[in-house]
Amino acid sequence: MTDSSDNSQNTSTITSTITVGDQSSLMALLGRADENLRFIERRFPGVDLHVRGDTITLTGINGAPRAAERLVKELLALIENGEDIDADVIRRTENMLKSAPGERPVDVLSQNIVSKRGKAIRPKTIGQKHYVEAIDNNTIVFGIGPAGTGKTYLAMAKAVQALQSKEINRIILTRPAVEAGERLGFLPGTLFEKIDPYLRPLYDALHDMIDPGSIPKLMESGTIEVAPLAFMRGRTLNDAFIILDEAQNTTPEQMKMFLTRLGFGSKIVVTGDITQVDLPNNTTSGLRVVRDILEGVEDVHFATLRAEDVVRHQLVSDIVNAYEKWDAATESHRGPAGKGHRGNRGHRDHQ
Repeated sequence: MTDSSDNSQNTSTITSTITVGDQSSLMALLGRADENLRFIERRFPGVDLHVRGDTITLTGINGAPRAAERLVKELLALIENGEDIDADVIRRTENMLKSAPGERPVDVLSQNIVSKRGKAIRPKTIGQKHYVEAIDNNTIVFGIGPAGTGKTYLAMAKAVQALQSKEINRIILTRPAVEAGERLGFLPGTLFEKIDPYLRPLYDALHDMIDPGSIPKLMESGTIEVAPLAFMRGRTLNDAFIILDEAQNTTPEQMKMFLTRLGFGSKIVVTGDITQVDLPNNTTSGLRVVRDILEGVEDVHFATLRAEDVVRHQLVSDIVNAYEKWDAATESHRGPAGKGHRGNRGHRDHQ
């Protein structure tokens, strides 16, 4: 790498060079018709990137070329680890370099949990990496955050990993069927046909991680169980990985009932979004109060995922940020006297 500087009126022109030894890595970095290169330039206004032979030259003022250089080097490391580079990966990598200078994106985006047919499921943000590590290191973990942050999906990947490595004997997936007001008898069909719409997102995630042909056999044998929360009452669950999804729609009594199902050799992950409560008549959400109750209890961890951990379309992250700002502004205008129950939101999106 070489530098040249021209100091005048508090600005300094810097030129850096990066030599890429492998031509295929260089092509993967540039993207089709240099689209990745152009995208990086748009992320760093005032920085020019030029490629000649196996050398990338970055020119700009002040610290911008340094930041662009760090990004390019990290993207090259990701390519060496088999990661495909596109605009989303570039944006995510840049955000990680900004928000957590001590963390290397290559260590996050190359951390496989489970693989199926060559497709690896892995954390895609620093927040997701810390969430996965918390699941590894604690018996009970609460994953709290907005839609699209992967809190349920990653928990299920960890459950499948634990089953495949024989750390546990079965996976139990559950969620409250509150969208039907728990009045399942009014719906047509058998019991399982009635509850299926509320459990379908869990089935869909399973199909991404396990060969679909083996899922019915695993369910028939009890190795995988997908059931509404009401089915957990009165049971003690040993040697199991248990996931409670949509936990914001539990009452405090239901949350206590669920957590006390924990048996020996088991692990529990509870996921939910406290801004999307669907409980009727301003009922208190069990997920809202459980942190106050269990904060400080050993081997219980609360992981908070935020808008920057959303791994859907970039616009989803922008929408989450906009709602958070609106909520904060609304609370500040209300003042302490105007604060009430804020659980029942109209904006919903299933994980």
